[in-house]
Formats: sequence, C-alpha cells, structure tokens
Amino acid sequence: MYSSTQIDASNFVHGVDRAFIIILGFSFAFLIVLTFLMILFIIKYRRSKHPVAVQMEGNARLEIAWTLGALILVLVLFYFGWAGWKPMTQPPDDAMKIKAVARMWKFQFVYGNGRVTDTLYVPVNQPVVLDLVALDVIHSLYIPAFRLKQDMVPGLKKNMWFQAGRTGKYDLFCAEYCGLQHSYMNTGVNVLSQDDFKSWYADTSAAAPVKGIPGWEAGLEVLRKNGCNVCHSSDGSRLVGPSYQSLFGKPVTVITGGSERQVIADSAYIRRSIYTPDADVVKGYNKGLMLSYEGLVTEEEVGFIIEYLKHLNP
Repeated sequence: MYSSTQIDASNFVHGVDRAFIIILGFSFAFLIVLTFLMILFIIKYRRSKHPVAVQMEGNARLEIAWTLGALILVLVLFYFGWAGWKPMTQPPDDAMKIKAVARMWKFQFVYGNGRVTDTLYVPVNQPVVLDLVALDVIHSLYIPAFRLKQDMVPGLKKNMWFQAGRTGKYDLFCAEYCGLQHSYMNTGVNVLSQDDFKSWYADTSAAAPVKGIPGWEAGLEVLRKNGCNVCHSSDGSRLVGPSYQSLFGKPVTVITGGSERQVIADSAYIRRSIYTPDADVVKGYNKGLMLSYEGLVTEEEVGFIIEYLKHLNP
C-alpha cells in the first residue's frame, strides 16, 4: 500500500504546503469579510430604509488604497508561490539521472545500468533527476506526497527533480487524461535506504525476472512488465488491441500499406508486431495506437512472448 502523504517525503513539501496554506488562509479571510460586508450592506441599505436611490460619488483615496492594497497582496502571494516553485527548476549537478518513459498506459523507468522497472526506485536523501519522455500523447507524472507534477509532452525535452526525505512507498499517477485506460496508469515510488538501494541497483539479475521459470510464464512476465495486458486480453475479450487467445499460428486479416491481406501469426509476425506495429494492422483496429517496443523488449523477451502465445492455444 502506497502512502498518499508524508510531511517530509521530499524537499519540496514545505515550500508547496506553505504557499498553499497562505493562499488558502487569505481566501478564507476574504470569504468571511466579503460575506459579512455583503450581509451588512443588504441590511443597512435595504429598500425600506432608502426608498429613493441616491447617487454615490467615488472616493479617490479609497480607490487608490484599495488598488495598492490588492497589488501588494497579489505580489505577496506571488512571492510565496514563486519561492516554492523556483527550486524545482534548479536540479543539482550531482543528481542521479533516471529516464521516465510514459506511453498509453504505462510508466517505465530506465536506470544507468540498463535496468528497466515499472515502479520508481530511488535512494533516500539523494537528489534524483527524472528525464521525462512521452512516446505517444501528453502524460503528466504526478507524485502527490512529493508535491510534484510535470507534464510529459512528446518531442519536448523536460525533466523534474526531487530529493526524498523518508523511506517508504508513495503513489505515482498520470494526471493528464491520455485515453481510455488513463485511470489505470498508476504505479509507485519506492524510497530505499542508501545501502538497500545500492544492493538493489547492483542486482542486475533482477533485470531479467524471467530466469528460472518456464518460457511461457517468462513471456507473461514480460507482457506484464511492459503494460501489454492493458491493451490486449488473453481470454478473447476485445480491448484497445486484439486478444492473444488462440492467436499463434492462425491466419490474421491485416491492413498492410492500405491493402487488406491475410498473414499467419507466426514468430516473424509477432516480432514485427512488437517492433514495427504499424506494418501490419489487424483489421478492425486503428493504426498508431501501439508504438514500437524496439529497445525496450529484447530478442530473448520476444522469444518468451512467443512461448506464452503458444501456451494460449487450445
């Protein structure tokens, strides 16, 4: 279970919360004062007491005072908002870099040693920079407990940084509507102690969670890791993409270069569908919904996926 809030979960909590509380406090103060004045004026200047309307002349001093007072108040509120935001744009030079990749409807995190995870692992009390990459549509990486949210725009280089202040597990969401399965695009942040993170980072065997299990189970793990089951079912039900059920070795009607044709879903077809998904689009499904997994799924993992598809055949 991931935590939704921690006072010192990151180095930005204090600045963001301070700005929020100050702005909220002023908002409540003005709500109370203006509501009181509105009721007071309704009673004091009601029609029964003033049946004849009177022309009211302006008061230049009062208007100048009100304008200057409002300007000063806005500048004060701006300062606290700016003071909470400005440090977010200045990551330290020695920060650890992790690539955060978003696609419909999955986050993946790529580390310097080549390890890829669907949950973000970071060390406590160490600056971390996330290089944000969106592969299809606009996403938004949101970690509520850290008071961080940053849009991820395809083709635009952006990053965000933080320093976790307490070990634990925290929620991570996509906060930008990105399609049918947007509400399922969530994962977590695991903040580990320095020693635990070093052990986790050095354990590259965990980067291949398919060792020691049957090939078809390894294929299922690969599909889960890459979020494939969000768009493809294994029981024949229709989702965003075609189902895996009884697929391998069977004829499939596809659209290739605008022309309809039939192909056999063999190993070459499966590999092509993973690396160049728009080459042959299954009839009845839209082109462009699936992007290439080249560089994210290895040839060995493609082999495991094929074993899983074979396993699903009756």
